[in-house]
Amino acid sequence: METVSDWDAAEFIDTKEDVIAYLEAVLNENDPALLLKAIGAIARSKGMAQLAGALTRSPEDGCESPPVKGPPSFTTVVKVLDHLGFQLSIQQKKAS
Repeated sequence: METVSDWDAAEFIDTKEDVIAYLEAVLNENDPALLLKAIGAIARSKGMAQLAGALTRSPEDGCESPPVKGPPSFTTVVKVLDHLGFQLSIQQKKAS
């Protein structure tokens, strides 16, 4: 019988181009929860497990605070992306 192990996207993200392609694919799904998981995987791929953990805390709580239930604040997401060397930008949707 074969053993199935958990798949972790972080193991396959090596370059800046990988990060961009992954984020673009995830953003096309229009799923906020998937985006947060992707950002966490990117942080882990860069050896930033502690930073990935920040996605479960509000930045106003400080480092010593316990994890906050629910999704991270928008501020936290922006700060994590900034730490990874990325920023958000807006573009108009393509007509369908």
